[in-house]
Amino acid sequence: MKILVLNAGSSSQKSSLYHVEGNTLPSQRPEPIWEASIDWTASNDFGTLKVKANGNKTEMKLDPNKRVEGVSKVLETLTEGDTKILEELSEIDVVGHRVVHGGSDYSEATRITSEVKAKIEQLITLAPNHNPAHLEGIEAIERLLPDVPQVAVFDTAFHNKMPRSSAVYPIPYEWFEKGIRRYGFHGTSHKYCAQRAAQLLGKPLESLQLITCHLGNGCSLAAIRDGISVDTTMGFTPLEGLMMGTRSGSIDPAILIYLMWEHKFNAEQLYHLLNKESGIKGITGKSSDMRYVLEHIEKGDERAKLAFDMFIHHLKTGIGAMLGNLTRLDALVFSAGIGEHSAPVREAACQGFEFLGLKIDLEKDAKSPVDTDISTEDSPVRVLIIHTEEDWAIASECWQIVQSN
Repeated sequence: MKILVLNAGSSSQKSSLYHVEGNTLPSQRPEPIWEASIDWTASNDFGTLKVKANGNKTEMKLDPNKRVEGVSKVLETLTEGDTKILEELSEIDVVGHRVVHGGSDYSEATRITSEVKAKIEQLITLAPNHNPAHLEGIEAIERLLPDVPQVAVFDTAFHNKMPRSSAVYPIPYEWFEKGIRRYGFHGTSHKYCAQRAAQLLGKPLESLQLITCHLGNGCSLAAIRDGISVDTTMGFTPLEGLMMGTRSGSIDPAILIYLMWEHKFNAEQLYHLLNKESGIKGITGKSSDMRYVLEHIEKGDERAKLAFDMFIHHLKTGIGAMLGNLTRLDALVFSAGIGEHSAPVREAACQGFEFLGLKIDLEKDAKSPVDTDISTEDSPVRVLIIHTEEDWAIASECWQIVQSN
């Protein structure tokens, strides 16, 4: 089975083609036979498409005002040039899309129909940076491969079974009935990391209690009990929760009222302030990148040090909040760009949790090993670094849906 995955973000798109043979899904991620990525922010004048297949690499410029055509260009590289891997696009059996917001209607991956598309469009107001890009990809595939099934894998789906005590906000209940609730995000990553943790620990996922830390430019935690997400830090939108690269995370909501009353901020200005100019970038005044922070701490930059200390404070506070929804902790899992690559963040995040029996091996941690246990041998709580594989998780969901049908 040939499975094409389109993982569209607000300013980028990653694509992969997997070839899964036989009637059994591999327990480990196979290497994709073709990979492509578009960076729409490479320049003010053009986007950059990079493709890798057959040991060859190619790069081309795309018109940023014609993003749907950009998806078509991506697919052309599957059947043309040095990266040709298929004779015809019709060899693709199924296409999977990462969709950030699925609302409360979807608790699992879903075959895309006109009703599903309408729901994704309806939720654009809650995910204005992402859901439009998902629709562009879906519609491009409809034009090029009208007979090929498409599957939506929702970031919100994994959190859909949270108890209402976690999902409902402490505002008048009728707003929950109108759809204002905690949805949670990064669900595809949290689910994959939980499943991979169970593999590494050699135990059924249903027997484990985990905290998964997805730490990248966007950051979120999930408390996973018996294979189900029972709480998470992101909420109605991906803005809630931890301090992030450019997002503020949770702050006193009265700050927004104050800015509106005293400084005449409007909704657009507030959105930009909280989503684009806050978090690590807001504190350093320069960069949202943790690598910048660590480099400038070494140079004596006090604001870089403050940004790091704040990031760790919010992370540890979040871990503590997730603990409240578990009866024990079997493993703490770090993933995504910061979680996988920043040893100082992992070390600092674990400090102070020794009372739980959590002991990190600093030598192992310093090497940032992927899919490895970095806790000491006598640590009752395991500490894992897992390389999140969202594309393979999406491909796996597609495989299961096609097999079940």
